[in-house]
Amino acid sequence: MGGNASLGRSGGKAAALALCGLVLLAACGRRARRRAGRAASGARRWPEDRWAAVARAEWAAGRAVLLTGGLDERPAAGRIAAAAGLGPEAVLAGRTDLIGLAAVVVAAGRVACGDTGVAHLATAFGIPSVVLFGPTAPAEWGPPPDRPHHRALWAGRRGDPHASEPDPGLLEISAEQVVTALEALPGAPPRRLAA
Repeated sequence: MGGNASLGRSGGKAAALALCGLVLLAACGRRARRRAGRAASGARRWPEDRWAAVARAEWAAGRAVLLTGGLDERPAAGRIAAAAGLGPEAVLAGRTDLIGLAAVVVAAGRVACGDTGVAHLATAFGIPSVVLFGPTAPAEWGPPPDRPHHRALWAGRRGDPHASEPDPGLLEISAEQVVTALEALPGAPPRRLAA
């Protein structure tokens, strides 16, 4: 997934650290193949218009917003950005490799995403997050319940995680619920730096 060197291996961490305070929305996920930051199936793909509503609300609250995804998801991320009133510079889809994506997650003030690798990165790095779950219970793959800076949103019923269409339970989660959960997130816990 290489791409823009300033967001990839050569300068990802330095470039991402300049973005502190941003909101990262890992909003895309079309293909059945698993890649970093992408839902493995349509069952875990939340509608683009809802991601746009969340991005619009975060932007209106004065927070910078970035959208991630794979190269083939760049058109969807572009549509989300346009619908949210964001410029093309907000679209990182297809422009980061895994190291660059991890650097952007580390620099984010908060993350909203589906049940993807980005959720695991946010949890591992202690970045406050709201994670949307559809057919799979957050107790299986979600952030540990003892970490208050991570919120799992789930309608409470299981479905087919390999379905090609969005899970009905995932569709029960509204953009307003995600915005409310983001607003309720506490700040990131203190981070320890390696000596």
